[in-house]
Formats: sequence, C-alpha cells, structure tokens
Amino acid sequence: MTETDKTPEAAGQVADAYRGNWVDRWAPPVTRPYLRLSRADRPIGTWLLLLPCWWGLLLGMVYDGRATLHDLWIFFGCAIGAFLMRGAGCTWNDITDRHIDGSVARTASRPIPSGQVSVKGALVWLVAQALVSFGILLTFNIAAIGLGVLSLLPVAIYPFAKRFTWWPQVFLGVAFNWGALLAWTAHTGALQWPAVMLYLAGIAWTLFYDTIYAHQDAEDDALIGVKSTARLFGANSPRWLRRFLVLTVTLMAVAVMLATLEGHFAAVLVAICGPWALGWHLQWQLRHLDIEDNDLLLRLFRSNRDAGLLPLPFFAVALFL
Repeated sequence: MTETDKTPEAAGQVADAYRGNWVDRWAPPVTRPYLRLSRADRPIGTWLLLLPCWWGLLLGMVYDGRATLHDLWIFFGCAIGAFLMRGAGCTWNDITDRHIDGSVARTASRPIPSGQVSVKGALVWLVAQALVSFGILLTFNIAAIGLGVLSLLPVAIYPFAKRFTWWPQVFLGVAFNWGALLAWTAHTGALQWPAVMLYLAGIAWTLFYDTIYAHQDAEDDALIGVKSTARLFGANSPRWLRRFLVLTVTLMAVAVMLATLEGHFAAVLVAICGPWALGWHLQWQLRHLDIEDNDLLLRLFRSNRDAGLLPLPFFAVALFL
C-alpha cells in the first residue's frame, strides 16, 4: 500500500481531525501520536478553553479601567497554558476512556485505542504538560495560582461524568470556563461577581456547543450506555439549545453590567454589544442545525471559535472609553 492509498486511520491520523493539519504535515513522526493525544491536530478545543480566559482578562481590565504590561503576559500565558492544559486534559480523558473509545467509530482511531501510545507513555506525557503549565501559573498572583490548582478537581472528574449523569456537559463547562475566573483574578488580584457571572455564562455556552458535538456520537453512546445531553434531549435538542443561548447571553450581559457599573455610558453601551454578538452567532447555528447530519454538526461545533471571539473587540474598545 502506498502512502497516498492509506486511509487516515492507517496513516495514524485521527478520524475527526482537520485534513492537512500541521501535526500530520510538519511534526516529526515520533511526536505525532503524542500531539494527536493532546488534540493538537484539532485546535478548536484549545480555542474553547482559551476564549473564556480572554473574556475574563479583558472584562477585568474594563472593570478597573487599567491595562498593564503584565496583562500582555497574562494574555499570552493563558494561550500557552490553554494549549498545554487542554492537551493534559485530553490525555487524561483518553486514558480513562480507552476502553470506551475503541467501541465508538469516531474515536477508535485515537492514539491509545489504536495502539499508537501506551497508557504508561500517555501518563508521562500528561505529567510533562501539566508541569510546564504549572510553571506558567506560578508567574501569576497568589489568588490566581490557588484558582489554577483548584481547577484540577473538575478536570479530573469530567471524564467519569458521562458514566453517572445525563449532564456531563455541565462538568465540561465547569472545567473549560475556569479560565474566566483565573484570568480575571490574575489581573485584578481578587475574584468578584462579574467574573462569576461570566463563568456561569461560559458554562451555559458549553452546554450549547457540546450538546451539538455530542449528537455525533449519540447512536454509539446509546449502544455502550454512555450518557450525554444529546441523548437526554434527543429531538427536543433545538428547544434546549435555545434556552442555553438565552442563558448565555443573559448571564454575560449581567457580567458586563456589573463590570461597568461605574463606567461611562459609552463604555457600557459598547461592552454590552459583546454578549449580543455572541448570541447572534449561536442563533445562526440554531437556524442551520440538523442533528442527523454529522458533518454539519462538526462544522457548527467548530464555528464556536468565531462565536467566542465576537465579544472580545467590544470589551477591548470599552476599555478605552
């Protein structure tokens, strides 16, 4: 069999990765299984972990009306940390799900069930990513460091949630949006109510996009007994997604209002456009949703990178008003 004849799985690629991604094209062959284990060939998860960090940082800057040079490091430190911690979280998830993943068509090609990486090798890779992330965390203030350490608890629990609850997406939201609390605190030095409301908005957003994502596996999950909101809602998913949309926009709007209570009217007006822009994109996703079309579901899920970017320019402009 020639290289061009190989299927993605035979070539070591993962079934739902971007074709022609940088890992498959440019990474040294020896590193590819570990980078695939970290989902480096599927960057959307890093974006979804990073964007709440940037929300929290920028809204925190709006809250106290200042920006410092250290904020630039928080901005880039969160980006590096999101890449590493998403990789560590995915590695942990694949270690705990290695028997389940082999029974699901979309995940059977992942490095552990396909035999590219051993469990021992995955554990070593997990520790390496976590240690570098911890080094970045130590450059933040004490309160942020404490929050960063505490975030390990929901990360550790999440892979098991689908075994005992129909709402594992809540646990994912708790873990994936922690950066909103951490980045806010890294800038302001303390945790305040706007950050908490922003965090809750992120959890509602996660319920929206990960329910869409989970519909890809609904049939396989039913066969092996794995729970999800996609299975729980079934054909009623659009109705539930609309509720999550409204909750996301409302909670983010409350966070913005709390953060701009003492700001100029222009700053409030601009900042409040952020949640409405996010809501517009989520409504666009709902209009195109077809829970029977897996290719479309994946495209809609990936489009949440653009959705999550939309509030940022509004928050940034509000800072200077």
